[in-house]
This record gives sequence, structure tokens and C-alpha cells, in this order.
Amino acid sequence: MLRFNAIRTGYLLGISLILAAIIYFFASNWGGLDRTFKIVLAAALIVLFYGLSFVFARIRAVPGQQAFLSNMFLVAGCIAFGVSVALLGQIYNSHADSYGLFFIWSVPALLLSWITRYNPFYMLSYVLIHLGLWLYFYPTMQSVPYSELESLSIAGMYAIVNLLLFLLTFLHRIHSAPLQYMSFTVFHIAMLAMTNSFAFDEYGMVMNVPHIAVIALGFYIFIKVRLNKTLLTLNALALSAFAVFKFIELAEAYSSSLFFVFGLIFVALLLTGNVWFFRYLNRLGKTLPEAGTTDISTSKNETTVHEEHGSEWISKTVSRVIKVVGVLIGSISLIGLIMISTNVNHTEYVLLVVSLLLMILMIVIPESKLDSVIRYTLLTISYITGLAAILWSDQSLLSVLFLIVSIAGWFRSKGKRQLFFAYTFVNLNLATILFQQYQEWDGWNWTYKFIIFSLFIVNAVLYGVSYFISKTELKEHLRNSSLFFSLLFLFWATFFEDVVPHSYMFINIFYFVIVTGMVFAFARLKQKSEAITSVVFWFIFIGFKYYDLLWTLLYKSFTLALLGIIALGITWWADRRMAHSGKAAFDADHRSFSFMRLSPLLIAIVIVLQLGIIGYQTARSETLLATGASIKLKLAPVDPRSLLQGDYVALNYDISTPPSKTPLQEEEWSRGKVKVVLTPDSQGVYVADRLYQDGEKLASHEVILNGQWYGSRILYGIENYFIPEGTGRTVEQNAHFAHIRVSRNGDALLERLAES
Repeated sequence: MLRFNAIRTGYLLGISLILAAIIYFFASNWGGLDRTFKIVLAAALIVLFYGLSFVFARIRAVPGQQAFLSNMFLVAGCIAFGVSVALLGQIYNSHADSYGLFFIWSVPALLLSWITRYNPFYMLSYVLIHLGLWLYFYPTMQSVPYSELESLSIAGMYAIVNLLLFLLTFLHRIHSAPLQYMSFTVFHIAMLAMTNSFAFDEYGMVMNVPHIAVIALGFYIFIKVRLNKTLLTLNALALSAFAVFKFIELAEAYSSSLFFVFGLIFVALLLTGNVWFFRYLNRLGKTLPEAGTTDISTSKNETTVHEEHGSEWISKTVSRVIKVVGVLIGSISLIGLIMISTNVNHTEYVLLVVSLLLMILMIVIPESKLDSVIRYTLLTISYITGLAAILWSDQSLLSVLFLIVSIAGWFRSKGKRQLFFAYTFVNLNLATILFQQYQEWDGWNWTYKFIIFSLFIVNAVLYGVSYFISKTELKEHLRNSSLFFSLLFLFWATFFEDVVPHSYMFINIFYFVIVTGMVFAFARLKQKSEAITSVVFWFIFIGFKYYDLLWTLLYKSFTLALLGIIALGITWWADRRMAHSGKAAFDADHRSFSFMRLSPLLIAIVIVLQLGIIGYQTARSETLLATGASIKLKLAPVDPRSLLQGDYVALNYDISTPPSKTPLQEEEWSRGKVKVVLTPDSQGVYVADRLYQDGEKLASHEVILNGQWYGSRILYGIENYFIPEGTGRTVEQNAHFAHIRVSRNGDALLERLAES
């Protein structure tokens, strides 16, 4: 089974890399292709992915994996459609990251979800619809003013949508566990946002009541009505998040000694409740069957096992999160109580004493006597508080004392992660001491470089010393940790500008030679952990330096495409080898089947619909370019980047300000549609003359432009102009006018930018 899943992961990785390469290539807006070729290429990619889905549904070229690959290429075809719609927006300079893009994309995703009942389509539809709604209410690069009631209504809409989705999955109208957990989580996030008293002064307190009621109802349903340990755990996390958020609100409003005492009591109750709840959850699972576990069939037993493992993983994660949050709040309450209660002038010394006592306490208490999550959360707080107090006091002697305690903590730690954790703070202590000693030495820039080089030397020396230590458990951890930080600080130094002539080049060559030598040496000596560390740093160096020199979107696309092809080739080779050796124990078709084979007609209709949308949008835009009236507008651009469509300039037109002939009061502005009459000035530049009234006769030189109110501005849908990557600065400096094509009914298309 492990090898079977590894093969699937390899295929999925290869397909994902190729899709990423396509997105990066189109986003680069390479000038070597005209718009006709780009459109044909986009449509061809859609047909290619769906065609591959059909091919793998019909042939058995890949043993045991043809159904899986057919379904993955079906998903890839839907993603390619979304990329093609985004490309049309780029070619014809439509909105960047428009809500319309994601809504149009969601149509075939929803249809394919209904046809296939496949989780990837469910999740893709969910993400696209939520992105579309978010961008509808909060457009990119536009600040839309909302009242408290409007903002609350938007959050309420998200809560209702996700509640309905959750109920559909919980009642098995939709069979998708990921969609169930996602909708449940987002529902509670939306509900928590609605209780935010900082954002909603008038409504935040009132919304606490329905949120508490929903959480209480969740506990009742998931225990008494239909036992579901995963949802019960997520419900407990929602309760913890609500309690913590309310604590923060109260702390901001009622900060006092008494409040911090109640904070400590709250933490004690939170941690106690956490322990009690998960003990109860374990007993509950042993005494009552999980929902849907009474079927004795093999497939359902396998599903139950997976659900149990998933529930156990979520339970552990949630428990740790609650512990960390509880300890953080408790530490803040303790420090706040000390600072308010102690009448001393030097608060930093009080904080330092508290942090030292807490560190020593955590070091002395045996590992078996305290939960590891609580121990290392408290240690982290004590380290951070102590370092802040040391920097505040600026006393080198105290820094040395803190360093000694940190080193003692390293010697007392057990386990790889704990030792690495302690070693990290030893390095931070050393950096603090060096900063205190040399902070006035020829300016901050030299001090900073000196600290990094010094830490590299210290860790390199410790790595060498580790070979002469007698074989103990600490020897291995010292060797691994010192090697990691040696390479980290040396890599850091490769970004320094020349300290002396040509030092930048020398340090980079030195790093590359040293790390490359380490890779081969450690591999030959079979020192696995050191070899892995050096390989990771070698690839990080290549990646960052490649980024510095060549890493544009176009080069990324070529690199990702190559990596995707390599991943697919290696996976196919491994798959074939397993098949020939007889290790492919069973065919994938007993667990999965090709949707293209089961519903070819319905899927074909969706594919034709997608190609029809691409064709319609293309024909509509080309018609407007060919027949629309050409006008010239004055503008002032800025330079952001779109998620899918690449670099663009956001254009601010003079006509975005309401015409002076029709002054409006602020309360008259709305987000409704509007028509603006444009007329040319003496230089042929069109300006906003007035708002169009229904039935009004226009002069021969006048044109109508459709717009929409956004606050005090009017947007026309031509505010984005997509450009090749890295040319935004040039466009900002040189482009002062936009040439627009306008149809008779007022629709506009941005054709080009010009200097004059």
C-alpha cells in the first residue's frame, strides 16, 4: 500500500508541476506570442488534458493507475479552463483577480462535482465560490467603505453558506469529508468574526449569544445525536478560540491586577478542561461506535480505520494548540500581574528574574513530571522574555548569566527536537552578547556582519570539537546542530555586499565549494543526517542564487515544466518496474474508477460548455476591438501583481471622479451602475461631461461609458493593463494616456497605453 500511494503521489506531483508551469508561463505575459496564438494555445491545453483523461479511461498503459490518472487529468482540465479564462482577462485587459473570473470558473467545477461526486471538484468549487464572493465584496486594489451592519451581513452570509454546506454533508446529501470539515471550520471562523467587539461596537456583544448557542448545540449533536469525534474535537477548538478571543477583548478593556488574576484562573480552567475533554473523548470512543462504523464490510472497516487515524491526529493537534494558547495567556497574565503589582523603577529586572526562575524550574523538573508541550512553551516564553529584558537592561553580566542557564538547559534537554530548540536559544544568547559588546563599532552594518561571521566561526569550531568528544548522546546532537547553524550563518553571509573588494564573490564561491564537498564526503562516509543537511543547503543556495540572477516567471515555468516531466518519467518507470516484478499487488480499479468512462456524455457537454465560454468571450472582445469607437483618456498608473494573470498596472483615470456638472452628496453614492457621457477636449482627450439620463440625445462627438459606483469613485472595468513581467516601472514613467474601444451600448475595452 505504501508503494502504491507513493506512485500516486509521484503522478500527482508531476501533473501539479506542469499545471504550475502553465500558470507561470501565461502570467509572465511573454511578448513572443500574439493574442491569437495564446488563445489557441489555451484552448488546446484544455482539450489536451481532457483528451488525456479520455485516453487513460480507455487504455491500460499504466498498470493499476489508469483510473487515477484519468480522474487527475479531468481535474487538470478544469483547472486549465480557469487559467484560460484568466488569460483572456490578461489579453483583453479585463479586471485583475476579478470575482467574475472565479464565478465563471466555478460553473464547470460545480457541474463536474454533480456528475462525478469527486472530492477534488467539491473542494475546487468551494474555494472558487468563496474567492469570488470575497473579491465581489472586497475588490483587489479598491477600498470599499462598509458600515458595521454591512460588514456584519457579509460575515453572516459566509456563515450561512458554510452552515448549509455543512448540513448537506453531515446529513449525507453530499458525501465529502474534506468539504464537511472545511465548511464547519469556516462557519465558526465567520461566527467568531461576527462577535468581534473591536470591529463591531454595536453588534459584537449581541453576537456572542448565537455563537455560544451554536457551540453548545454542536456538543449535544456530536455526542448524543450522532457521535463524531473529529467534529467534536473541532467544536472544542471553536470553544477554545471563542474563549481566548473574549479574554483578549476583556484584557484590552479591563487591564488590572484583578483581571490578570482571573486570567490565571481562566488558564487553569482551560488546561483542566482540555485534559478532561480528551480523556472523555477517548472513553467515548471505546464505549460508543463512531457514526457509520456498524457495517462489517471490508471497505467500511477500512474507512473507519482512516477516520479513526484522522480523528486521533486532529485531537492531538487541537490539544497541543489549546495547551500552547493556554500557557501563553497564563504567562502574559503572570508577567502583567508582576509588572502592575511591583512598584519598582526597573521593570526589566523583574522580568529577567521571572524568566530565569521559570527557565530553571523547567530545567530542573524531570521530563516525566510535566507535559512536553507545556514545558517547551513555557521555556520559549522564558527565553523570549529574558532576551527582551536583557536587551532592555543592556547589562553584559546578566547576558552571560542568561547564557550559562541556556547552556545548562541544553545539557538537561532530552530528544532531538528539544536539544535543537535549546541550541537555537544558545545562539540567540551569543548574538545578544556580541551585539551588546560591539553595537557602537563602526555602525550597525559592520556590527551585524561581524555577529554573523562570529556565529559561523563559533558553530564551525563546535562542529570540529564534536569529533573529539567521547561517544555520548549529546555528541550526535551537537554535531548536527552545529553543522546546521554553521551552514545557516555562512549562507546568510553570502548575501552581504563587499566587505572588502570582491568579498561577495569569494564568500559565494567558498560556500558552494565547501557545501558541495560536504555532500560528497558525507555521502561517502554514510553520515546520513549530515548528508541530508548539506544537500538541503546546497539546493537552497542554488534556488536563491538562481532567483537573484534568472528567476523570472518565464524561467520558473520552464524549470517547473522540466521538473514535472522528470517526476512523471521517474514515477512511470517505477510503476512499470513494480508491475514487472509482481509487486503491484492489485489494480486501482477496486478502489477507484474513471469518471470519464462512467459519464462520458455529461462530461463532454461540460467540456463543450467551457470551450463555448472561451469562444464567446474571445469573439465578444474581438468584435469590440474591431468595431468600437476609439477614444483617448488621461491616467496615472501604479504597479501590482495578479495571482493568476501576472504583472499589471492599475489605472486611475481622470474620468473616475464624478463629473463636476452633476455634484453629488456623499449619501447619494452607491455601488449601483451608472452611465457617463464623455466628450473630447481641445487636445482630443475624452473627459467626463455628465451622467447620462435615460432617453437623452447625444451629440455626434459624445460617447457613453458604462461604470459602477465604488464609494466616491466610478469604475469602468478598464482599470487594469497587463504587461510583461518586470516592465511596470517603465510603464509608470512613460504611459500617460490610454486608448480605449467603446461599443455603442457603452461597454469598453482597454486597447493600449501611450506616452502621448
